Amino acid sequence: MAAGLSDEQVFVVHDRDGVRIGLYIDAAVIGRLTRQDPTVALDGANLHDFCTALEGVSHFHYLAWSLQRGREVTLLELELQAEVDKYASALTLMTRQHAGRFPGSLHSRLFDRISFLPHLDAASRRRYEEANRHAARFCRSLEERFLRRRQLRPEAWLSELRRFFRCSHQEKIRQLAVC
Repeated sequence: MAAGLSDEQVFVVHDRDGVRIGLYIDAAVIGRLTRQDPTVALDGANLHDFCTALEGVSHFHYLAWSLQRGREVTLLELELQAEVDKYASALTLMTRQHAGRFPGSLHSRLFDRISFLPHLDAASRRRYEEANRHAARFCRSLEERFLRRRQLRPEAWLSELRRFFRCSHQEKIRQLAVC
């Protein structure tokens, strides 16, 4: 892999026929996920690789969904959605794998104990930090409203995740202001 590239990249190409998007996930990440299948056991051994691959898939899916609707997407919006998608997907898998027990440390692992690629320029780093901060607040709000109360409401949690996904960038920012 060339210096400066991450383990996942989404490529967007504009040409006379429209827009094409592609996803690259480093073969080493895929190899490690094959050996330590997160659908069997998602834990500290494969969480980073799971999140790396899922981030790329999230970017790809969100771009494709937005392009089909003629919506523009900001880089911050893309990163914010990926942070939420990583948390929601990991939480769902871990809860299923642990007989419905809520993985209490997941939020901290994904939002507090993080590091950013050292080669990021200042603007990119600020964007990743902002996406992380907003997603952490939103996901904590979802936990408190739908997953940690005496009466669990996973269907409402899923509905809220779907609604958030469909929101425009401005709608997401407005919603995050009240979390």
